[in-house]
Amino acid sequence: MARAYMAEASKTSGERHGAGARSRRYGSSAPRVFAGWGGPGAWRRGWILAALALLLGLALFLHSEVPNTIGNLGSLWETFLPWGGALVPVLALLALLRRSVIALVALVLPALVWLNLFGGQFTPKSGTGGDLTVVTHNVNASNPDPARTARELSGSGADIVALEEVAGAQAEQYDKELAGAYRHHKRVGTVGVWSKYPMRDARTVDIKMGWPRAMRATVATPKGDVAVYAAHLPSVRLEFASGFTAGQRDDSAEALGRAIAQDATGRKVLLGDLNGTMNDRALAPVTSQMRSTQGAAGDGPGFSWPASFPTTRIDQIMVKGLEPVASWSLPTTGSDHLPVAASVDF
Repeated sequence: MARAYMAEASKTSGERHGAGARSRRYGSSAPRVFAGWGGPGAWRRGWILAALALLLGLALFLHSEVPNTIGNLGSLWETFLPWGGALVPVLALLALLRRSVIALVALVLPALVWLNLFGGQFTPKSGTGGDLTVVTHNVNASNPDPARTARELSGSGADIVALEEVAGAQAEQYDKELAGAYRHHKRVGTVGVWSKYPMRDARTVDIKMGWPRAMRATVATPKGDVAVYAAHLPSVRLEFASGFTAGQRDDSAEALGRAIAQDATGRKVLLGDLNGTMNDRALAPVTSQMRSTQGAAGDGPGFSWPASFPTTRIDQIMVKGLEPVASWSLPTTGSDHLPVAASVDF
């Protein structure tokens, strides 16, 4: 009996020894990434990462409170605000490598705030049909093939097209190529409106630039009159010394917002390159009184610039007194911007 017990013990010990050898040879069955997660140490590690996660969540939630006093940092942050969410998986990866539970828990805040701000953009909202289809496009003053751009826009099926950055040397080409689809048009400086329906009262809108870059016209559609605004607000710049320079853009936005507010027409459409996103507080004189078609009826963020790899939407279609049905970006035409389109109901 003693010999049997010793044999059994020897067998069990051998089995344990063999299992250990196999474990060393083939590795542990649990992924190494989970090693070291147990115990209080996992909650004590990664406080700096946790603090960064909380700061990111606050910067997303309180984006309008980020000050503009230093290099217009607030407007810069709001211009690329959707991309703030890209920092969440980066911090999550660092938290996993650091094996920090506290950092992963802290990341819940920015993730939830981002979903609250932008998650709705990725839910289907676009409808079909619409009483009026409009397009706006910054065609780029240095466009190498304006005829191609004009042909692409003619084939869009839009009832109204607004163009920005129509260079003087290329203006006649746009007029010629668009004339077949749009019998009515008016250009003011470097912006213009082309329409299938009659236009009247076309005039310059002073946006405090010293030369015309905004206009307004009344378009007589089969469903009724619409005040159509086309605008190209000043560009913004990122400079090392002064940061995000947008003072002239901000002044022009205020002037444009004032002109729209004083317009007694019930139905209004704003088409243009506003050099700012709907989140940018500097555009509040306009965005506070008009509705973004992309936000109301677009699928996805509708990025429009730069055309080669769109990362932000600075080309906007906004309405008042009209109901957005659908909003989308069109394929590239050779410009550095994508055209954006929308359909609306009366």
